[in-house]
Amino acid sequence: MNELLSTVMETSLHIAWDYLERTGELGDPEIAGRMLLDTIEGLILRGETRKIMLSNKAIDAYRQFKAERRLTLVS
Repeated sequence: MNELLSTVMETSLHIAWDYLERTGELGDPEIAGRMLLDTIEGLILRGETRKIMLSNKAIDAYRQFKAERRLTLVS
């Protein structure tokens, strides 16, 4: 892979962010940004470098986070 990991991370974050924004799922930008970035960074540290996979996993993690948070607020 010739692409820098920082570029992979930035592109993956951008893909996930744009998708969540278009679907209306983004929520608080600061929380979303941190959650997406943390997820992508963790996956990269474990060796994942496919941008779409990173984006999809970050979106899934963010949705899970929001669902758990919603349940906590309702309980």
